[in-house]
Parts: sequence; C-alpha cells; structure tokens
Amino acid sequence: LRLCLGGWGSLVNPTGVAACRGTGRLAVAHDGKKRIHVFGPSGFCLQRFAERGDAGNDVKYPLDVTVTSDGHFVVTDGGDRSVKAFDFEGRGVLAVREGFRLPWGLDATPRSEVILTDSEAGALYRLTADFGRGELKKCQMIRAQLVNPRAVAVCQTSGAVAVVEHLKAQGLNKGSTRVKIFSAEMDLIGQIDSFGLNLVFSSKMYATAVAFDKEGRVVVTDVCNQTVICLGKPEEFPMFNPLISHGLSYPVGLTYMANDSLVVLDSGDHSIKIFSS
Repeated sequence: LRLCLGGWGSLVNPTGVAACRGTGRLAVAHDGKKRIHVFGPSGFCLQRFAERGDAGNDVKYPLDVTVTSDGHFVVTDGGDRSVKAFDFEGRGVLAVREGFRLPWGLDATPRSEVILTDSEAGALYRLTADFGRGELKKCQMIRAQLVNPRAVAVCQTSGAVAVVEHLKAQGLNKGSTRVKIFSAEMDLIGQIDSFGLNLVFSSKMYATAVAFDKEGRVVVTDVCNQTVICLGKPEEFPMFNPLISHGLSYPVGLTYMANDSLVVLDSGDHSIKIFSS
C-alpha cells in the first residue's frame, strides 16, 4: 500500500473514481456539499466542484465519474437521471437528459467519447460531445437487454468494454453479479458470473467495479471477500488471481493510473487507497 487519501470527513459515501490521464490526479464522486473532489499525487485536495442542489449544473446524486482525454469531468447524476460534464476548472458545460432511466457507470474512450450504463433501462450508451463547446453530438444505445448494468470500463488499447450486471436474488440472498466483456464492435467475447466462478474456484464474488490493466486483463473489486481480483483476458476467462486481499473494507471503485498504480475507492472507510504495482 503506497498511499491512502481522503478519509471520512473529506469524502462522504464515495461512489466513483477516475484518473486524470497524464497528471497523476484523481477525481472522486461522493455525497459531500461539492460532489467532485480532485486530489493531487501527494493526496492534497486541489479542487472541489459540482454543488449539491437543484440548479441546472448542480449534481443531486452522483453515481460515477470519468475524465476525458481532453480534460473534462463527466458525472452520472442518479438524482435527476442525467449526465453532466464540467471543464477542468469545475464549470458546468453540458447536461444530457436523453431519456435516461437511471444512468449509472461511465468510462471515457481514448477519443473522449463516453460509454455509460443505464441500470434501469438495461442498456449501454455511447455519448459523443464537443465538451469544449458544450454540444451533444450523439447519444446512441449500443447494447440492450442487459440486466441492471452498473460499473463499466473501456480498454484503452483494444476498445473492449467490460460491464458488471447485478442479477436479481432468489429468496433472501443478496443476488449475484456477472461480468460481460464486449469487443469494440459490441460482440460478446467473454463472461463470468458468481455461480460459474464458484464452480471453478469455489469462490463467491460480488463485483462492484471493473477496470482493464494495460495488458487488457479484466480486474474487479469484490465486496464479498473484500478483495480485488484479476479475471484475466476475456479470451482466457476465467482466471482467478487475487491482487489485493487485505486492507479493504467495502471496495466500490477501481482505476489504473499512468504509472500502473491501482487505485481502489473504499466506501467502507470513505477513502482512496493506492497500491503500487
């Protein structure tokens, strides 16, 4: 463990984390008075923006955040079912309300497009915008018939997309999760669910966040075992390689930094934990 940022008081029930490419900064979405905090490499909070409130660019209930390669922060707002973008100084530049039912997870592609899940619609969207001008160009559904899709990640090399589905429970148990991987052309190229993992490795998994490492391997946070697990590349599913197996209480967010450090957002103690590779 290299560094622990935030902590209770500065972060309140954090829900999403994203690395600002090339700067070593981290953006975190949380339930505080200002919804987005940006931390520098040393752990100092450099910026706070996205006010809690009901005005057009305010954020009612942030669920996830991503940072585009041109430096814009994009947030899903579950409170008014919208997607909101802010410039690098924290000014609201765009709010998209394209008939979303519950936009949840999002991740930016290398071309500054945003892939996002709509949990209630069971769909995956691609959002193309000129964020500098505050213009939405296109919002296109690229995959339907998913089951409660939430966390999503885009592989920065292959363009593959990983989605975590939350499957409904039978009876009293909490339900289970399934990780689906689509190629850049949106063909299904791999999937693993809690049941299948349990059969192969006799290990339960409840995935809350997903990321790709730079080799294209799929990595998930597992709140069932308080771990971070590498599931391997989609074509070799499933592997089962625990990367972090102690020091986490309720990991809900995951991202890689440019130096290959692994960032885990822990909602159990309201902190960001950075692990060197």
